[in-house]
Amino acid sequence: MVKRMGSGSFRFEHTPRIISHAAVVGKKEGEGPLRDCFDKVFKDNLAGEDTWEKAESRFVQEAVGLCIDKSGLSSGDIDAIFSGDLLNQCVASTYGLRSYQMPDVGMYGACSTMALTMITASTLLAAGGANRCIAATSSHFSSAERQYRNPLQYGGQRTPTAQWTVTGSGAVMLSTDEADKGTVTVQRATLGIVRDMGIKDANNMGAAMAPAAADTLIRFMQHHSASPEDYDMILTGDLAEVGSKLFVELLEREGIQGVAERHNDCGMMIFDREKQDVHSGGSGCGCSASVLCGHILPRMERGDLRRILFIATGALQNPTVSLQGETVPGVAHAVELCVLIG
Repeated sequence: MVKRMGSGSFRFEHTPRIISHAAVVGKKEGEGPLRDCFDKVFKDNLAGEDTWEKAESRFVQEAVGLCIDKSGLSSGDIDAIFSGDLLNQCVASTYGLRSYQMPDVGMYGACSTMALTMITASTLLAAGGANRCIAATSSHFSSAERQYRNPLQYGGQRTPTAQWTVTGSGAVMLSTDEADKGTVTVQRATLGIVRDMGIKDANNMGAAMAPAAADTLIRFMQHHSASPEDYDMILTGDLAEVGSKLFVELLEREGIQGVAERHNDCGMMIFDREKQDVHSGGSGCGCSASVLCGHILPRMERGDLRRILFIATGALQNPTVSLQGETVPGVAHAVELCVLIG
């Protein structure tokens, strides 16, 4: 069952368990601080394909395939897959997953897609509509640059606030089947409200998304009677350096303390900003997905972390509206992950 706790907030009374997860990344990500955490690192970001878009499809195909293999199940055991990416009509996911022949729900939440797919899959599972689902997403630096900014050949200058879109994919398998084993559970969630603070700089996604992340955290705490002290980590993805500072500042303005000590951001974790030319940090659907699936979930399974609040953030804009002078709204969705005790 799913119990409503407030507008956009609910608790999963029949809690889905994460029984498998996988993360696949590109060359630059494989050279970063989390290099040993990922299931597979492609040394060639084209992944043997002839276009960046086909390469991104290969990344999500690999992540989902590894997730299924690690579970010991087959694609026929999966009731539905919830997936999305940054490309028009979510073609990276659609083309990458068509060979699996699973019921497919395409979703778009920009860089918040990993949390969005996990929440939606968990809702279907907790309501009894499925036994097993996969939540997945991906991004690719080169395909995103071509779609949102300029082709790589243009060689444009990147501003200090700009973020580097992660080439990577992450997938989790969620289950309510009693035969499946898993120690990490999805307990509670809050869906984000679109927030717009008037940011127009498409190279400053962190500032555009931070207000949405702060708003979602506030609403989550209000609806679920929670506090920052309840968590080992409050993990955003992906505000990077600029957005992370603004996130904490906005919360402190509202009188909410204790977040800075527990906060970390996927965009800050995946790259070494001193040694790698990523400016403010990482971004893209694949950023929070690969960090969660490759680094955070294994830490929870080892007992290093017992309870985290995962808040994936997204900037809801495209080149057309940017050229029309529109602002960059943001959204953030929150998922509470807890280690099963006993």
